[in-house]
Amino acid sequence: MFAPLKNYISSKHDVFYKIALVLMCVSVIVYVFPKTVKFKYSYQKNKPWLHEDLIAPFDFGINKTDNEIKEEQSDLVLNSKPYFKIDNAIFTKLAKSFPTVFDIETEKLGIKPNEKNYLLNKEFCQRVLNNIYGKGILETNAQLDKKAPEYTIYILNNNIAEEVEIKQLFTIVSAFEYLKSNLVESQNISETLVMRVFENLLQQNIIFDAITTTKTQKEMLENISLSRDMKQHGERIISRGDIVDQDKFKILESLKAEYINQTGGTSNLYYIMGAQFIMVAMSILMMIIFMTLFRKDMLADSKILFFILLNIMLTATMVGIASRFKIESIYILPFCIFPILVRSFFDTRVALFMHLSSTLIVGIIAPNPFEFIFIQIVAGFFAVFSILDMHHRSQLFFTVGIIFLTYSLAFISYSVMLEGTLNNVDWTTLQWFGVSAVSVLFVYPAIFIYEKLFGFVSEVTLMELSDINSPLLRALALKAPGTFQHALQVANLAEEAIIAIGGSSLLVRTGALYHDIGKMDMPMYFIENQSEGVNPHNELSFEDSAAIITGHVIKGIEIAKENNLPDQLIDFIRTHHGTTKAQYFYQSFLKNFPDEEIDVSVFQYPGPIPFSKETAVLMMSDSVEAASRSLKHYDADSLEKLVDRVIDSQIAQNQFANADITFKNITVIKRIFKKKLSNIYHLRIEYPQ
Repeated sequence: MFAPLKNYISSKHDVFYKIALVLMCVSVIVYVFPKTVKFKYSYQKNKPWLHEDLIAPFDFGINKTDNEIKEEQSDLVLNSKPYFKIDNAIFTKLAKSFPTVFDIETEKLGIKPNEKNYLLNKEFCQRVLNNIYGKGILETNAQLDKKAPEYTIYILNNNIAEEVEIKQLFTIVSAFEYLKSNLVESQNISETLVMRVFENLLQQNIIFDAITTTKTQKEMLENISLSRDMKQHGERIISRGDIVDQDKFKILESLKAEYINQTGGTSNLYYIMGAQFIMVAMSILMMIIFMTLFRKDMLADSKILFFILLNIMLTATMVGIASRFKIESIYILPFCIFPILVRSFFDTRVALFMHLSSTLIVGIIAPNPFEFIFIQIVAGFFAVFSILDMHHRSQLFFTVGIIFLTYSLAFISYSVMLEGTLNNVDWTTLQWFGVSAVSVLFVYPAIFIYEKLFGFVSEVTLMELSDINSPLLRALALKAPGTFQHALQVANLAEEAIIAIGGSSLLVRTGALYHDIGKMDMPMYFIENQSEGVNPHNELSFEDSAAIITGHVIKGIEIAKENNLPDQLIDFIRTHHGTTKAQYFYQSFLKNFPDEEIDVSVFQYPGPIPFSKETAVLMMSDSVEAASRSLKHYDADSLEKLVDRVIDSQIAQNQFANADITFKNITVIKRIFKKKLSNIYHLRIEYPQ
């Protein structure tokens, strides 16, 4: 009973795996998204209210704007009274030390304890000291800078706060002024003695209490009301057609916040999650449909599908986590890095569609969804268009500038459209755009990580590998110089052809440079490396010679793997001869041994046949370039016939059956090859003697 079902599932395991990938991606995104309801009305400042008349569904307060709250907080801090505390221990210590200090100073001046002046001066000092500390000496503090004498502060004495004007208190300076005025009024008092005594005694005993001041200010800030005025249940908020001006916008924003606060909660959690699941799934389904219609080869590869879904999931997860931590602005996040990553490995359309899907998903929870989606789509498109070919590092810096400029222009123009003036544009948002744009530079290490994880090859890596001074290509040039020159010519032909029909020119050029590295093993057995007419094949049988010639494919694959070349380049080595035969030795065997039974596999290349435009073009380029070297006379007619003969033979052998290439493409390729070969062999009029 279950056997047919088991067999069906087994035969469709790849399909079920991809469905599981999609469901996992959607589930992760829904899990990280905040589970809050969305306000059901959309509106824009300075635009008409397009919905029915809005009546307050409940009582709610009109929230103050952030600027209003900040101004109120600043005023509160500015006008709050600082706290000071009396350190009673200071006066106690001074009272105890006074007799000793007084006796030391009188001894220095020669005043004896039994003299009348001694007692008069001591009583004077004691009385003035008590008077000064009866009020207290105030600490000099920044809190009191430029304050009027009538400015009041709070003084804590035994945890009891008393509000006191600062003019009622002494400072060190005013205390000495008070002392001098008393000296003028008193007789038989030694000014020198008194001044010396007080210079050793006076200390500030009313000290600034930073902890209490900060605590009090914090409590006052926390108690600031976030709302002003109230709207009653049933009261009209706005009518259809009314302009959403500044005041109405504040009221609507307040209603929106209260609506979300009241409507959310566990009772609606499953409804919210279900709705988010459907919306996220539909956005991803757009990407799947696009790949089904236009990128079937990519959809067939589970690794590529996982890579694309991973980037969508990372984009949404990044926003979901950021929203939980309540970051300053969503625009600080590096949204453009993900389409650039996809473009680094695949074509522009896939990158743009991935960016479109992920932006729509994030728009589900983004504040001001239309503004967010518009700005991100425009910036993402310009970012991808600016790196059509990532051949130079400087291109990425250019892209950073393009992203920042696009972000800024889109945001400013949208803000002006809403506000009707530049004065109300939130210029601080531009700094977040700058951070987001600069973060795109992290795409280079990200490319490296993705290459290692998924085995993809980026244009950056291809640029490095196509450097003819790379170790493997230098080895090819030294061991098999003729093969190296052949590879350069094939690379030029293939690159021109793929540009004309559409494809990755950098990939086909790099593949062409490495396609014959297997010839390094036995270079002298290949005619382009032979010199002085010495041909080692003269000493071998046709079968052995064919085995050496066809064996360079397998040997090339081994060398490529030893040198860690990407699989995409190894594919060019595998397919550049397809399943064709080593025709020279095959035909020679037939001619010399017509009656013997022949094992065709001995003369046949191992394959497989080309499976992409790039590998097909390389096969044509390789065969045409090699065949052109065998011509005895070069003219336009002989080159045209050679190109037609070689490529038509490959078509006849079904070498391009698996490649996405048309007869129209092949016609264009032939025309390019004929023109390029004519240029290579300098077909022009003969110079007179």
